Amino acid sequence: MSAIGVGQAVILGVVEGVTEFLPVSSTGHLKMAEGLMNIKVDDTSVVAFTAVIQVGAIAAVFVYFYKDIVRFVSAWLRGLANRRERDNHDYKFTWWVIYSTIPIVIVGLAAKPLIDGPLGGLWVVAGSLIVGSIVMWAAEQMARFKRGEEDVTIKDALIVGTSQILALLFPGFSRSGATMSAGLIRDLDRMAATRLSFFLGLPALTGAGLYELKDATGGGVSTSALAVGTLVSFVVAYASIAWLLRFVARHSFNSFVIYRIVIGFVLIGLLVSGALDN
Repeated sequence: MSAIGVGQAVILGVVEGVTEFLPVSSTGHLKMAEGLMNIKVDDTSVVAFTAVIQVGAIAAVFVYFYKDIVRFVSAWLRGLANRRERDNHDYKFTWWVIYSTIPIVIVGLAAKPLIDGPLGGLWVVAGSLIVGSIVMWAAEQMARFKRGEEDVTIKDALIVGTSQILALLFPGFSRSGATMSAGLIRDLDRMAATRLSFFLGLPALTGAGLYELKDATGGGVSTSALAVGTLVSFVVAYASIAWLLRFVARHSFNSFVIYRIVIGFVLIGLLVSGALDN
């Protein structure tokens, strides 16, 4: 019997698509949804399933930012072939994305047993949701919004990229929340911090999904459930990206802070009452 049915895959695809790029923790929401549907959260194939449907969400980023990505890759290829092209900011930015991905790859591989084990529990998710909210609120208070995307430096990219490790080790912290907060602390404006979060997440999320594919298809999840979950995730994530970019152009992240705190305490209540198992 499949660990995840097609109907459950649709629900999880929606949850993933909505929450992957909002600073509310897709991992936390997925674990909550899986627990409420009596899906074994710690099942290897289930863990792999959640990583693979992220590929649907990340594919939405490739499609949504297609022109930007083509610009970056073209500048990078020109720079590799012609030294005079290497002063181009897009060429340097592409290298910065690569450099910024290295720390999370190293930590992800080294700490995988902890991430899939004790750090993957719902108590950790609840605590990380609340602590991450405090970090986001503090970043909003510290932010000066003085710099745009064209002002991003290698130091910005490395700091923001490395901040993804917080979400990797503490599911519930939120990769988007960590990277956007780091961007604000570096005095980037909200739009620049948000777009930087998207671009820096491309290699890490894509790599994680492809790495986990073997466990998802070779375990207790059917190919149809995996395909449906990934497709739904793609469609919903595309809409979510468009909404988020419009939202951050006019609003602070404080509404996300409040939402995260509420969800964190709701999760604690469900755990204490026994409605969810850790």
